[in-house]
Amino acid sequence: MPTISWTEGDHAEGAHGAADWHSESGSPPPAHVVVADDRMKADTAYRLARKGTALLWRGDFHNARQLLSAMSRRVEREPTRPAAGPAEAFRLHRRARAHRARVLGKLLVTLEGDHSLALRRAPDVRRACAQAYGPPSGVRVVALTELLGVIGARQWRAKGVEVPALAARVHPHYGVFSPVRGEYVDLVARAPLDGPSPVAPGRTAFDLGTGTGVLAAVLAGRGFDRVVATDISPRALDCADDNVRALGLAGRIDVVGPCLYPEGRADLVVCNPPWIPARPTSTVEQGVYDHDSGMLRGFLAGLASHLEPGGEGWLVLSDLAEHLGLRTRRELLSGIAAAGLRVVDRTGTKPRHPRAADTTDPLHAARAAETTSLWRLSRA
Repeated sequence: MPTISWTEGDHAEGAHGAADWHSESGSPPPAHVVVADDRMKADTAYRLARKGTALLWRGDFHNARQLLSAMSRRVEREPTRPAAGPAEAFRLHRRARAHRARVLGKLLVTLEGDHSLALRRAPDVRRACAQAYGPPSGVRVVALTELLGVIGARQWRAKGVEVPALAARVHPHYGVFSPVRGEYVDLVARAPLDGPSPVAPGRTAFDLGTGTGVLAAVLAGRGFDRVVATDISPRALDCADDNVRALGLAGRIDVVGPCLYPEGRADLVVCNPPWIPARPTSTVEQGVYDHDSGMLRGFLAGLASHLEPGGEGWLVLSDLAEHLGLRTRRELLSGIAAAGLRVVDRTGTKPRHPRAADTTDPLHAARAAETTSLWRLSRA
């Protein structure tokens, strides 16, 4: 683990400090660190952070959050140029978010050897940090933005997300994509199990990229005797396993990995890959961005060889990437055909999340036109 160092108090006579550096997004340790407290003005913090200087906070926890909000407002006031089209709007949006993350990520806090936060009015973050980072392993420095994400994830994990298709809650772990957009869950819950290539309940299904395990649980609820849920993320595998047990489905759902496809064949293979072909910049973004459509291409390439005779693959995919100019429908259909597959049917639904109606969103036009579809695929 890399380390960072700083000087407490006066640079000439102050004591030198050092600690391990941790960043879930893989940000390198800052080269220049100054100690900051409640006396620091927002304009000063913003100016230093924009220049790359990190601020190691020694003041009140709630004041640190207020400073972070003030810095965020200053970032948002920075001028932006209009985009020439949807693809450029997406690139500018990603660039702006990356810039915001870099600037706000310069406000740092120290986690003690037991994951505690030694700041005035600081909450007890030990359990949240243990769930996100594992057992304590010494003093470490993290960005306050990351710690707030860890705290929020702990709250989500405790509260859970209501899934009407299950009449139950699933509990996402830190770094695992939460099923807050329920339309894709409803598509899998309602898609017909009969048709030109009938898929009869009582057999085997695979759920590739299971995340929280929500779709695996839906498939078990639809009558499949055995569901194999996979993921490449160890965190997702732990999360899915916890949810499967909590739902009383451990005898019917096997969580395996890290991998995309498990061994063997299935009567139904379901895959809900990340919808946007771009490089993720953090753990959480891996549920949204699929670099070079790698998971989508892997699903299509392996589907035919993992289907039982007469079986189907269900691809759950938004067309947001098409509206952003990042992928064409022709490319998707060509990929399906090249994998020796044919489209049996397609069912679509419009998004219900608030951002689809937010006219201030720079990607509003694409989001408003978005359709999420369940593509039923079989061998050609």
